[in-house]
Amino acid sequence: MRNRDEHSTSTGGSIGAYLLHRAKPHLPPWIGAAGIGVAGSGAHLLWADSVGAGVGLTLSAVALTGATWWAGRETSPQRRLHSAITVAAGSTWMTGAALAGPLSGILPDTYLMGGAVLALSWNIRMALRTTDAPTGSADKSLLEKVGLAKAKIGRTEVEPNRVTAALALEGGEQTTDDVAKALVRIASALDLPQSAVRFQPDPDSARRGDLVIVPRDMLTEPQPWEGPSLPGGSITDPLVIGRYDDGSPLVVWLPGDPEAGRNAQHFLIAGGTGSGKGDTALNLQTEILSRRDVIMWLSDPKAFQDFRPLLPAYDWAVEGGAGTEAMVEALQHVIPARTGWLGKHSYRQWTPQAAERQTDPAHSCRPDGTACGCEGMPYLVAWMEEAANSLRALGDDAFTGIAQEARSAGCSLFVSLQRPSYDQMSTSTRASLPSVIALGCDPRDEGFSLPDAVIDAGAHPGAWGNRRPGYCYVVAGGIDPDRYASPARTRQFTPDATAVMEMLAQWAVRNGAVADPITAGAAKAVVGNAYTGRRTDTDETGQVAVPDQTDDIQTGTQLAPEDAAMDPEADLPPAQQGDDTPLFGQETGRKPSPEEARELFARALDEFEEAGQMVVGPKDFMDWCDANGYSRPWVSARLRDAALEGRLQPTNQTGRWRIVPALTPA
Repeated sequence: MRNRDEHSTSTGGSIGAYLLHRAKPHLPPWIGAAGIGVAGSGAHLLWADSVGAGVGLTLSAVALTGATWWAGRETSPQRRLHSAITVAAGSTWMTGAALAGPLSGILPDTYLMGGAVLALSWNIRMALRTTDAPTGSADKSLLEKVGLAKAKIGRTEVEPNRVTAALALEGGEQTTDDVAKALVRIASALDLPQSAVRFQPDPDSARRGDLVIVPRDMLTEPQPWEGPSLPGGSITDPLVIGRYDDGSPLVVWLPGDPEAGRNAQHFLIAGGTGSGKGDTALNLQTEILSRRDVIMWLSDPKAFQDFRPLLPAYDWAVEGGAGTEAMVEALQHVIPARTGWLGKHSYRQWTPQAAERQTDPAHSCRPDGTACGCEGMPYLVAWMEEAANSLRALGDDAFTGIAQEARSAGCSLFVSLQRPSYDQMSTSTRASLPSVIALGCDPRDEGFSLPDAVIDAGAHPGAWGNRRPGYCYVVAGGIDPDRYASPARTRQFTPDATAVMEMLAQWAVRNGAVADPITAGAAKAVVGNAYTGRRTDTDETGQVAVPDQTDDIQTGTQLAPEDAAMDPEADLPPAQQGDDTPLFGQETGRKPSPEEARELFARALDEFEEAGQMVVGPKDFMDWCDANGYSRPWVSARLRDAALEGRLQPTNQTGRWRIVPALTPA
């Protein structure tokens, strides 16, 4: 019995102690109410008949209430108001009790009811406290650490792997630029990478914006490419090329959309060696080539190192040098031809209807307004891979003109290079490529790729370098500007993707668009058979027939017709005066007659045209001069003569000439 009693006493004591411990935080309001009652009764005994005491007590109550309101300026508005009301009510009752007595009139009732209500209101306030208060304190402490002590955090939205908090800065003392400068310190305080914290300023305010924090990087694991997102769709549909760090898809658009208020777009793809430009290009090109109403031209000085599985799908693919020169010359003439066709058919900009046969009278080129039935014009994408070499060789003017005019012609230009600095690309050309995919780079090159506003918002591709291939920032029309500073990553192409790309290329040959008569005709008129068009000949298995690339020794019937009848055993013709010094670069050597010179040079131009090299200069004739014993000044003179005769046209490059196809008007 004694042990049971001791246990009961111990249990009762522990329960009482627990209840007392839980009640302690709620006791101060009740103690305060009791203290006011005692103070009012004591004051009545001292100053019941004193007029001066009444005035003093009244002034004291007003002063105490004002002091409470002033002291609460650093707290929340609700707490400040609650404190002021409590002090005002308590001091008013005490003044009345001191002058009239605590038991006079309604004073006892107001004391019992009002005191209990005020005490309970503070108890309820304490009970309703949640973890929001500590978080707010932590947020305030964080802002103080990074130099934004007077900033206030408002509405906060919590999404999966994304927190967005409205931030209001101190008016007249802080601006959104201060937040941009503090982002790296915020990331340090939260122990997150710099790219995980960004700021989206309010365009209508210089001191408000949203602070966005992405605590977990979902891009760490690469996402393998498994095929195009919409085979057989239209080029107006979004191109899916990867995902953002919060898991949402990364999409871009090429043609304009009048309803969405989006113009057609050109893209600059910039990134250092190893940053993932190749995979980014493959993501874009596989999406483009899988659409039914688009053709693509590709210039790749790297001999199609990354794009060889897709070769059959391109409408025209060339390597660097003369092939790229011809393509640029063709683009300069194709663009106005396409613009003219769209204008005649009442298209303000290219739409999917323009790629179909024109059976709608609203898009007829006939004066009488009846349906013209013209063949449609697919969208055109011109891709310049490793464009730094092409920019140096061709000059910025060619690319700038193409970029400025191509959008109205249903054409998008892609320029890919490692470093879009001012010595690689002029400011005019850069301004003509407003859309950009910025991959990892040298920190000093960030400003060449991204606008300053996006960098200020927290975008820093220099933090990646070549350590995170495929990581990028995308600035383009159709994308929410709030997304510009959000890191994304393009999908990865593994060796298993080669077979799928080859299948895609075969699908494009059978189902993809072919160049319309306007585009093909303008290209051939400028560069002749250098423009090949997409191959459509297939073998018995349905695959595109690829010609044998081996170089056989030219013998027998492979000789030129004028050489086929020559006897290889016959003696050479006797030497003529000057044949002993046919040195290149000298004026000495046998001089042909003017008629013979024109015939020989015309034959050389025909040979270049048959080989598909439509842009030539003196350096291209070096081997020909050595073989025939003519000097470079002689060739330069013949080039000028051919230009006067209309066989050549000058290009943007000094000393380079475009061959006018022999069967077209000069």
